[in-house]
Amino acid sequence: MFFQVQLERAISLHPRHFGPKMREVLRANLKSEVEGTCDGKNGYIVLVTKIHDAKPGVIKEGGWAAFDLVYDCIVFRPFKGEILECVVKEVNKFGFFAEAGPQQIFVSEILIPNDYQFSSVDEPCYQSSDGLDRIRKDSEVRLKIVGTCIENTEIKCIGSIKDNYLGLISE
Repeated sequence: MFFQVQLERAISLHPRHFGPKMREVLRANLKSEVEGTCDGKNGYIVLVTKIHDAKPGVIKEGGWAAFDLVYDCIVFRPFKGEILECVVKEVNKFGFFAEAGPQQIFVSEILIPNDYQFSSVDEPCYQSSDGLDRIRKDSEVRLKIVGTCIENTEIKCIGSIKDNYLGLISE
């Protein structure tokens, strides 16, 4: 789920920022470039916690300088078999999409218990056979990740609520 990792990134800096506040500008540029992004291999970069001393920059054409920064950060990376509490964002006849922080997870109708049926009478939802429980937009569910697909800038997940202690937490 959450891990602390050490990563490296090249940051370009305009010559007008050379001077006594250069380290603060480098720190701000690094944070704005990486926080909130997804590196498929490591996951979603949530927070830069520490920036190690920068190596001397290399001057490029046009006077810009490139600095290789090594930094520690907290990343969110889901993995197969992990149990997450999520908020349902969209429901359709094929299943529903839920979010756990920055991660979107799809739960197919096949991975929803058989006693839940899709209904679109008032609003799209999966309703239990007794009619008491409804999984709809903004419901909270507990699910298990059963599959992940890691791409360069995105992690796609498939979830299931078809197991003990999984499913609707609150409507």
